[in-house]
Amino acid sequence: MGQTEIMYDINSILIAVVLLLAMGAAMRLGCVVGKQGSAHHNDESKSQIGAVQGSLLGLLALLLGFTFSLALNRYDDRSRAVVDEANAIGTAWLRTDFLSDARRDEAKALMIRYGLTRFEAGRVPASETDRRDGLVQAAEEIFVKVWDVASLEIQEVGGPASVSFAASLNDMIDSLGSRDAAIERHVPEPVLFLMFATFVLLGSILGYNSGLTLAKAGFPIYAMMILIVALVFVIIDLDRPRRGIISVNQEPLRLVSESMAAAVN
Repeated sequence: MGQTEIMYDINSILIAVVLLLAMGAAMRLGCVVGKQGSAHHNDESKSQIGAVQGSLLGLLALLLGFTFSLALNRYDDRSRAVVDEANAIGTAWLRTDFLSDARRDEAKALMIRYGLTRFEAGRVPASETDRRDGLVQAAEEIFVKVWDVASLEIQEVGGPASVSFAASLNDMIDSLGSRDAAIERHVPEPVLFLMFATFVLLGSILGYNSGLTLAKAGFPIYAMMILIVALVFVIIDLDRPRRGIISVNQEPLRLVSESMAAAVN
């Protein structure tokens, strides 16, 4: 990955646990402060704090909805990019049949290597950046060789068939760039930091309100905190296509790679 980002590099489970502990600590601290100042508040000021708490919950719901939608859209884009690349490779593979006998076998062998390399690159964990970069470079080198084959075919044979094969290669390399770009796009860190700060602030307000009213935080409060942390975990996991529990399905690339290899055996 190009630019290092804290939220992308830290394990998502660790982030969720730290957030839960931070909310719990903020809630406990707010409760202590609220109890100490309860004698200085009347019913009107307590009602005002309750209104602030409700507004903060609404803001939190807005942030959660926006961030979840953003992460889910990015995940859908990555899944769509895998299908598009598999389709582009499959189209280029079919058009190798248009080549002359002198170059058909070489083009097919290179296409098989290319498909397997791209499939393997999609399976590499995010922590193995050097290995993934090496596979991306290897795929680009294979593409150059296939393009050389197409160029010679156009120069020596020509015709619409050769041009259509070259056009399919152009779509194939475009899909490579689009898919790799989709992998690098995720929810901006400032959005996540703002959301986490809102969570901690909400915890402190909940504790403060509980201390003011001298009402012990019940099961609904803790259930809400756990649900919030679970949603954060899902958001972060969706935003990490090559690590965590939720991963992008690489099945389309596997199928097209296996079908190409089986066709020459």
